[in-house]
Amino acid sequence: MPAETIDIRRAEDRFATTIDWLDSRHSFSFADHYDPVNTHHGVLLVNNDDRVAPGAGFDTHPHRDMEIVTWVLQGSLVHQDSAGNSGVIYPGLAQRMSAGTGILHSEKNDSWVLTGDRPHDEPVRFIQMWVLPDEAGVTPNYQQLEIDDDRLRSGLIPIASGMPQHRDDTAITIGNRGAALHGARLATGETVQLPHARYLHLFIARGAVTLEGAGPLAEGDAVRFTASGGQRVTATDPAELLVWEMHTGLGGG
Repeated sequence: MPAETIDIRRAEDRFATTIDWLDSRHSFSFADHYDPVNTHHGVLLVNNDDRVAPGAGFDTHPHRDMEIVTWVLQGSLVHQDSAGNSGVIYPGLAQRMSAGTGILHSEKNDSWVLTGDRPHDEPVRFIQMWVLPDEAGVTPNYQQLEIDDDRLRSGLIPIASGMPQHRDDTAITIGNRGAALHGARLATGETVQLPHARYLHLFIARGAVTLEGAGPLAEGDAVRFTASGGQRVTATDPAELLVWEMHTGLGGG
């Protein structure tokens, strides 16, 4: 069992990719940003906070042997892939793509809409998270599922999971039996309790909170827990949390 640690990572210390159409903040080494001691936590390899300008997005590109979960915070995102899947992802709609033996996909801002007789556009902001699957070489597949706002406001609930105990919950499935993504939308003063796990990753997607024993956390801050859990998180402003519960690490460690 690894030693108990609580490692706070502040928003301003994250890697950043900023170009004309994209503002992306990376929790771990990603693309041109590499730090050999910051490549993952548990089986979570990517936690990107992306803002994509109207009319722009990621052109068709490949993935392989990765469970990719996308959670939109603002606007809407169009997904298309080489397996024939397509859809529009918006706040409250969880999406999972299992890349398996290999898949091509694109993601574009879908915010151009008509408001009355006037066009309106806005950036899309989404968190994209990658976890390692239990098995390599599976057939690529795709799933999306709407999660009701009332449910997200009822506590920390599963959004995506491969854990057997969540099979009856309203959540998308991932191909890792020891991992689950939980989410919560909290009003000011509301509290949730973190699960216990070998590895936890808490991300403050929006708002502000206090973490029991560690103090205030702001939007974009993250906490990496090892061999820990049970702490209470309380919103000091309306907040949205994303929590990865992971019972194995890379190589099963």
